[in-house]
Amino acid sequence: MLRYALKRALSLAISLIVASVVIFLVIEVAPGDPASFMLGVNARPDTVAALRSELGLDVSKFERYINWITGMARGDFGTSYAYRSPVRDMIAERMWVSLPLAFYALTLSTLIAFPAGIYAASRRGGAGDTAVMAATQLGVAIPNFWFAMISVLIFAINLRWFSAGGFPGWDKGLWTGMKALTLPAVALALPQAAILARVMRSSLLDMLGEDFIRTARAKGLTRRQTLWRHALRNALIPVLTIIGLQFSFLLAGAIIIEQVFFLPGLGRLVFQSISARDLIVVESVVMLLVFAVITVNFIVDLAYAAVDPRLRART
Repeated sequence: MLRYALKRALSLAISLIVASVVIFLVIEVAPGDPASFMLGVNARPDTVAALRSELGLDVSKFERYINWITGMARGDFGTSYAYRSPVRDMIAERMWVSLPLAFYALTLSTLIAFPAGIYAASRRGGAGDTAVMAATQLGVAIPNFWFAMISVLIFAINLRWFSAGGFPGWDKGLWTGMKALTLPAVALALPQAAILARVMRSSLLDMLGEDFIRTARAKGLTRRQTLWRHALRNALIPVLTIIGLQFSFLLAGAIIIEQVFFLPGLGRLVFQSISARDLIVVESVVMLLVFAVITVNFIVDLAYAAVDPRLRART
């Protein structure tokens, strides 16, 4: 297990280095100069040059990359061009919205998908299976921002159970914060739950058709016992993959939902920074999200090895 973990950790480190180079190059080749954008089209050249020097934009791209990546390794993400505040503090403030939202949505997605997928697989071809598959097809087809707008219309405007947007802050209490994140989390979770339920059903059906399942049934186990004792654990490998990918998506891809509900999260920070040509913020947030994605995949790989010992034997 240790050898397997070390190999995956080395792969993680290489992926991070490659990702940092790609992110830096892609953002740096974007047209426009941050200093010129901040000062306007009528700014004097010497004023633009002074601001470029103050922002550290007057050195070579290679030196800027080295300064950026070594600073991130020390926990220093630089200073925002537009807000003149440490990027680390800006990310930390927004992370306390995006991270709980991602975990909340992932928890809801898993709680919905697992029972639905198992129920559908255990009643293959029946009315329950058909109903679950129809619901998941609808969930996959409808975008999450539509769910967000409908939930605001029903639960915020008509029923007035929740607020239509904004985040009061965790200092107002855990219940108040979770209540503010409930509608965004549901809007994010429903499409992901539909995908996860379909994968859960498909994986379970594949396992139920394997020889070892027929052997277990021949030894006297009921269909229910076979499903829970043998099929479910072996069916978890593709499901773990989807859960890992979903967490990465929920953390990094909630820009539209955060805009709909006016949540001060990482997605909205990236959107605002792109609009302001605040490149250092965009680079740092995207790199942090890539790190989160790769780290989640690393954890999923370790979970694979825990669920299926054959993976450890191959290393």
